[in-house]
Amino acid sequence: MNNSRLLFMAICIGLLSGCATISGDTPSQKRQSILTMKNEALTELFDLKPDTRQQVTNANGYAVFSNINVNLILASFGGGYGLVKNNATGEYTYMNMGEVGIGLGAGVKDFRAILVFHKKETLDRFISKGWAFGGQADAAAKAGDKGAAVGGEATIDNITIYQLTKSGLALQATLKGTKYWPNDELN
Repeated sequence: MNNSRLLFMAICIGLLSGCATISGDTPSQKRQSILTMKNEALTELFDLKPDTRQQVTNANGYAVFSNINVNLILASFGGGYGLVKNNATGEYTYMNMGEVGIGLGAGVKDFRAILVFHKKETLDRFISKGWAFGGQADAAAKAGDKGAAVGGEATIDNITIYQLTKSGLALQATLKGTKYWPNDELN
């Protein structure tokens, strides 16, 4: 990939990070905002799939992320924030995320990703290294409670991943890489 494409992708991720900002002025307010997002996303997941409550509770840990994703014909970009909870210690690690992908599609989508870690090693590796790579195919046409969204459930490397679409209009099939990293300001 040439340098101009890499620069373009970096600029797009930077712009998207502004779209997926954490509300609040102080670190304490930002942490509370993320905890509220986490609670709302888990409540929605548990309402849609009641068996997931036990899965999340019994896992080594879980993560919840809020993500804004934009797909422009052949490229996909996204950014967001969230947290990881270690169920054994009760400790939260606040994190950021960014993603870049290639594939066909168009649209903008606001969604929540919930990751359930079934092994301690996987949880630890996610917090310390943070990379994920995968494909995505979905369709969403949703605004608030109106519309429909087809989310996904996948299990990869001892992580079960659920996606809940909040709003957006998108039709896409992409192959993407996602980077997660600890938020220095909030940890």
